[in-house]
Amino acid sequence: MHSQLAPGVTRIATSKRDNAFLVDGDDGFTLVDVGWAKAPGVLLDAVAALGRKPSDIRRVVITHAHPDHVQGAAELRRRTGARILIHDADRAWLEAGRVPAEGRSGTLGRFIDHLPPLHWTPTAPDGTVTDGDLVEGSDGLRVIHTPGHSPGHIVLLHEPSRTVLMGDAAFNRGKLAIGPAALAADPGLRPGSLARIPHDLDAVGFAHGAQLTGSEVDTFQVFLSSLRADG
Repeated sequence: MHSQLAPGVTRIATSKRDNAFLVDGDDGFTLVDVGWAKAPGVLLDAVAALGRKPSDIRRVVITHAHPDHVQGAAELRRRTGARILIHDADRAWLEAGRVPAEGRSGTLGRFIDHLPPLHWTPTAPDGTVTDGDLVEGSDGLRVIHTPGHSPGHIVLLHEPSRTVLMGDAAFNRGKLAIGPAALAADPGLRPGSLARIPHDLDAVGFAHGAQLTGSEVDTFQVFLSSLRADG
């Protein structure tokens, strides 16, 4: 299933719990995150429904190297020829094919990372991004480094539509939240990272949970303000 989140930004539900985003740009699509191993088929079906072809996905920007965002990355690159980009601080995780023990702050997180179903094909990225970068060919997709959930976690701001794509910096599954501390690398960094998100937004896209548009974005800003106050 896919739907337009904002002009030039399409949400694709890669499973019942996960979303990826296509950003239309100067030379084709930039895909934000991939998903689990079965996600490439879902993504390419959505691309076909939009009247486009697999090679129109020119690049994939990974918000962070956790399995539900990267497990399908190697297969998607094989089927599309897309370049894979990630923040350098998560590069080693992507190349290792799993989250390392130091990648989670809690025992539960470290336990689940030992499970083979949560590993992925070791994947070398084609390049890296850093804070403030404008993603090549993306027609205005700006990188905001938001460490905490992982060292190299990034949020992406689509400047033309004032849409922010949150990755796992925040969730909207029934209510807005920043997720369990045990699953984050350094949970104490998360409020400060979220404080870097701009206030003048028209839409918010979550990797997990319902998207926000129009007046709903005000709720998101109140949520961010509450985190800053608590911090």
